[in-house]
Amino acid sequence: MAGVHELSRADARRVALRAQLLTDDRPTDVLDVVRHLTLLQDDRTSAVAPSADLVLWSRLGSGYSTHDLRDAVDEQRLVDLFGLLRPAEDVALYRADMAGWPGTGGLTDWQRRRRDWVAANAECRDDILHLLRTDGPLPMSALPDTCVVPWESSGWTQDRNVSRMLDFLVAAGEVAVAGREGRDRLFDLASRIYPDDPVVPAEEARRRRDERRLRALGIARARRPRTPNEPDDVGDAGEPAVVDGVRGTWRVDPTWLDTRFEGRTALLSPLDRLAVDRTRLVEIFEFDYRLEMYKPAARRRWGYYALPILHGDRLVGKLDATTDRSIGVLRVDAVHEDVPFTQAVRAALDAELADLADWLRVDLDRAD
Repeated sequence: MAGVHELSRADARRVALRAQLLTDDRPTDVLDVVRHLTLLQDDRTSAVAPSADLVLWSRLGSGYSTHDLRDAVDEQRLVDLFGLLRPAEDVALYRADMAGWPGTGGLTDWQRRRRDWVAANAECRDDILHLLRTDGPLPMSALPDTCVVPWESSGWTQDRNVSRMLDFLVAAGEVAVAGREGRDRLFDLASRIYPDDPVVPAEEARRRRDERRLRALGIARARRPRTPNEPDDVGDAGEPAVVDGVRGTWRVDPTWLDTRFEGRTALLSPLDRLAVDRTRLVEIFEFDYRLEMYKPAARRRWGYYALPILHGDRLVGKLDATTDRSIGVLRVDAVHEDVPFTQAVRAALDAELADLADWLRVDLDRAD
């Protein structure tokens, strides 16, 4: 195919790993890593360590200090946008969409429903904005529920009026997450949190977001089903490619082609950007994985918060482990081998586990 890059699965894996900073050429700066990856999922689950910290440790190594991430958030160099930590300067790529909330052109039923619900509860919206203006930043528990029309849902958001109002005010660019107090998010007026950078027009912003996403992923589909927050697709960014043994065409960032690859061993967060697109994980890495924390224990195959194990350019297994801070132990319950581990893989995994325990400042307890 003229003009289309022809890649083997190994080529595609190595492109993805270079792009995700998971080679032996480690980065050294927290902010540089997040700027390159474009986001960190700010999930509070801490079976081993919070996901954002695991992602940074897997790139930076044990020299990474969790205080560096907290400082970047406290100083608003990183901001929370829809539960994802992003470089503050990237907010400009979302402001046009915020200004057009809940959407432009022909609205869907769910967009109209959100618009009409906020309009029906205009007094509650004004009460929240007034209180934030005078006393912010504040946790959600300090904000009044003066809604006259309750939010209706068949799911967990039923009657969560303040939570939904805040979600919509964040989406509209009026309110922003100002940090955390313990596990609680703090909210303030967006004008106090986001940089006062020029707003990038919507179409240009979408193009730049696609380009930055492909730069971070290396290889991705042009179109994928809609996801709740960050898309898995990249539109027309990059150049077309095909992967041997995989149907359809891909988009690839040519920056990552035909460059040196030296792999290493890494333990990944279940929410790592390399692993969250489960379809791409199967197609390119031939790796079957699901986060099982929401499954009953009896139905789990790999564990509550199993970490994918990377070795070289392959994902070779899952690590079932838990940090018990009450006794200062990283407990390894099982190592699930997708393929039989060689002595070299076992030695590399042992070294990575020792490094993880050292970084967590706990002892290593192996029951596997």
